Amino acid sequence: MKHYITGILVAAFVTGCSPSRNEAIVNSTVSGDSPAVISVTAADILEAAPENWLSHGRTYDEQRFSPLDEIRTANVSELGLAWYFDIPTKRGMEATPIVVNGRMYVTGSWSIVYALDAENGTELWRYDPQVPKSWARYACCDVVNRGVAVWNDSVFVGTIDGWLVALDAASGDELWRTDTIDRQPPYTITGAPRVVNGLVIIGNGGADLGVRGYVTAYDAVTGEQRWRFYTVPGNPQDGFASAAEEDAARTWNGEWWTMGGGGTVWDSMAYDPDLDLLYIGVGNGSPWNQRIRSPGGGDNLYLSSIVALRPATGEYVWHYQTTPGEAWDYTSTQHIVLADLTIAGETRKVLMQAPKNGFYYVLDRETGALISAEPYVPVNWASSIDKETGRPIETENARYADGPFVIVPGPLGGHNWHPMAYSPNSNLVYIPTQDVPFVHADDTDFDFDTEHWNTGTDFLLGAMPDDPEQFAALMNSIRGQLIAWNPVEQKEVWRYQHAGPWNGGVLATGGDLVFQGSLIGEFAAYDANSGDRLWQFDGQSGIAAAPVSYSVGGKQHIAVAAGWGSIFALLGGEATASMGMKNISRILAFRLGGSAALPAREPPVATEVPLPPENKADAQQVAAGRGVYFDRCTMCHGDGAASGGITPDLRYVSAETHASWDAIVLGGSLQGKGMPGFPGILTKEEADAVHAYVIDRAWRAYQRQETQRN
Repeated sequence: MKHYITGILVAAFVTGCSPSRNEAIVNSTVSGDSPAVISVTAADILEAAPENWLSHGRTYDEQRFSPLDEIRTANVSELGLAWYFDIPTKRGMEATPIVVNGRMYVTGSWSIVYALDAENGTELWRYDPQVPKSWARYACCDVVNRGVAVWNDSVFVGTIDGWLVALDAASGDELWRTDTIDRQPPYTITGAPRVVNGLVIIGNGGADLGVRGYVTAYDAVTGEQRWRFYTVPGNPQDGFASAAEEDAARTWNGEWWTMGGGGTVWDSMAYDPDLDLLYIGVGNGSPWNQRIRSPGGGDNLYLSSIVALRPATGEYVWHYQTTPGEAWDYTSTQHIVLADLTIAGETRKVLMQAPKNGFYYVLDRETGALISAEPYVPVNWASSIDKETGRPIETENARYADGPFVIVPGPLGGHNWHPMAYSPNSNLVYIPTQDVPFVHADDTDFDFDTEHWNTGTDFLLGAMPDDPEQFAALMNSIRGQLIAWNPVEQKEVWRYQHAGPWNGGVLATGGDLVFQGSLIGEFAAYDANSGDRLWQFDGQSGIAAAPVSYSVGGKQHIAVAAGWGSIFALLGGEATASMGMKNISRILAFRLGGSAALPAREPPVATEVPLPPENKADAQQVAAGRGVYFDRCTMCHGDGAASGGITPDLRYVSAETHASWDAIVLGGSLQGKGMPGFPGILTKEEADAVHAYVIDRAWRAYQRQETQRN
């Protein structure tokens, strides 16, 4: 039974300035008939003309609401595909397209930028930053990118290997490139930049592998660094960059800086121009286990916090910590939305977030004071949020000091990075939520290094059960849904139950519609007031990204990036492999009366498990290999050596691959294809043990195949 419960997380994953580099590739196909490039200013973003989508959440308040209403509840059934554009990659798609005067700028995996004609999908130019494929080893959750930012005549993108790049919006030519990271720790960038008054603001990822988080502002014209705010204090002996950092250090214990500390700002930001406040969401601790990271406890600021900064200087103004002393991978990097709500008869300037920890927060965005917080999904690690202190009232053994604790939500969160939306028409928030428990327990053999996940928890407890009945029960125990939430009354209004978790981001429109894609490739429109599904389209591949709406040629369009991938496909093992999903990375655009059609799906090809080599290892070596595999290999090749269709399924590898095992794993012979070698990291004995475990998994799959055949 323990094995059944603890497999739930893995089932759910089924989650400096330099000149231009010569190797960057620009494929320019701009024609004289392409939409004209316009210079984007602060006034353009503030005015938020409905026909454009100029910022990540359309407007600085990140509401993801389009006032366009040509497409509405009465005629959405007439919506059809206007055009599609195939993205020539086979990894996850998470980008929000930016649309400026009929030009669409969107990113695919490996941080490649595409400029398209938003009316017909014609490619105008393409920019490939040539990210080294070996950098994939540092990307916990696929080599994804969530989009670009625009300002003046430039397009800005952060690359998975830590560069911030400015491109000419007309041609795609590289204008400047700035290194945003220390090249030693395993930093990544997956989030979209934001531009505020000529400053490009970007954070990074990597907390699970052991880095120190920060957010940085760069001059949009020159790429020069203007300021940097560290979300985790450094070694006190080195001094502090600000009073805010010194204050934060008082909430830590031990030598946290030797393990990075975490706190990366890898996704959410919002800006209030009237208050001149930039709000950033801060991520989890590194390691997750606070007893390792900060012996003796402490709040560990500014982990799992919303922090308000002055965008011109990076000066700290206030913070609110959703999860003090974070110990569960409870990031607060989830989507931040700003709105003015009438609460108790008074108009309040609020900030809203549904972070991983399961509570929906409404804060005063001027001061950071808590207005309300209630669970939006089942929660068991805390009974409630104390209204006076703003702190959670934790339940017994939630910190797993006295043994394993089955926690809800798990590290996937009640809500992850997939953006929610707020409609000022309905005054409701639409949230992609999920119910995915997990088991936390101490890792008694923890050894910090930046070449594997540094959770400090016994991640092996998350292994999928081999028993078919337990596996089936596990798959039926996780859920995902789209809910409409009343933020004033703090209650659910309606829900649409999906087939599973990890569904797409959300768009709300002036036509009283809500659009969302799903894990299994459905793209659908819902009545914003009732939740009735009014229209749907088969996207042929999983959809995790959030849609946008824009108008071109006098027609309202809805567009979304589709493409199976992300951590769900990579880590899910047999749970995702059994779904049979394939990546088809595309941009899909719809309008009323659209008559385009997608190509027919390729018929599924049955893949047989080849006869594995003889496994001469004993049970002890296989067990040792399992432990090393979960430390080093799971994040790319999946639980139980079973892939969700994005990277090679190691149970199916050829005899030639088995024969070349050492050359690949220890020698790095496939590094150019994204499979790094581990010389000096894995010993020959460890590589042999992992090989023994993979052969064991291959034999299990082979025997199951032969049993079914007979």
